[in-house]
Amino acid sequence: MKANLIVQNLKCGGCAKTISNKLLEIKAIKNVAVDVDSSKIEFDFNDENDVALVKDKLKSIGYPSMDETNSFITKAKSYVSCATGKLK
Repeated sequence: MKANLIVQNLKCGGCAKTISNKLLEIKAIKNVAVDVDSSKIEFDFNDENDVALVKDKLKSIGYPSMDETNSFITKAKSYVSCATGKLK
């Protein structure tokens, strides 16, 4: 199955690279595509629990979905994730 999520704090290619790399660490997630302009993340998954894992992972690295709180801490995490993506 295919899912689409709109996330907060997605700013650049560094963010997109970090998001792709982190989501592909989840065993059941495949074919991750990140559109920086629309802040949309698309991926293939096996069951609904996989989508919950993706949302949790995204929030932990600073990119909560639009239906979640975007705190100062989450925004700070996104800057670190962005910088990490630019360096790799």
